[in-house]
Amino acid sequence: MVAAESAGGTDAPTPAPQIIVGVVRGQSETVLHAAVSFARRFGASLICASVDAMRYAVEEHPDGTVTSLPVDPDPVEQEDGAFDPQIERTLHELLDGSGVQWSTRALAGDPARALARLADVVDAEAILVGTRHGGLRSGLQEFFGGSVAVHLAHRQHLPVIVIPVNPVGGEEALPWEDQPWEGAS
Repeated sequence: MVAAESAGGTDAPTPAPQIIVGVVRGQSETVLHAAVSFARRFGASLICASVDAMRYAVEEHPDGTVTSLPVDPDPVEQEDGAFDPQIERTLHELLDGSGVQWSTRALAGDPARALARLADVVDAEAILVGTRHGGLRSGLQEFFGGSVAVHLAHRQHLPVIVIPVNPVGGEEALPWEDQPWEGAS
């Protein structure tokens, strides 16, 4: 807790700022290292949020967590509200001992909307996301569906921090520009 002077002249504790970090399986460590750096600079805690696009939220709780149901009525992987254990192991490996407080949230639905909603609920200072790894499939997904970062930048009011995961040089083609189309001759 940080003490701040209120209008009445007395010190009143204010909660530490929070930064939302979008996390996914197989994400580059670069994203979490950058998140720790930002958290340290701003004296913030991190909320590591993973969004399952194959589920939809049916109830939202005051802390930003959601109760969700699968889009497919034949559920497969994890139970409702459970944070992905593989991502959580990675978070412990990279964030424990960093000196930054962190927590997790399992969200559901459209990633950009879910991250923006969580940021509103917890009154976050910013949302941090990484770019996708290059490649035809991710390039096409980003080109046609739009990146989470672009959607966040246009659909909510907080600063969006985008961490480049695998940047290309200034004269190199973007990931979706240099990939051969399947079936093209």
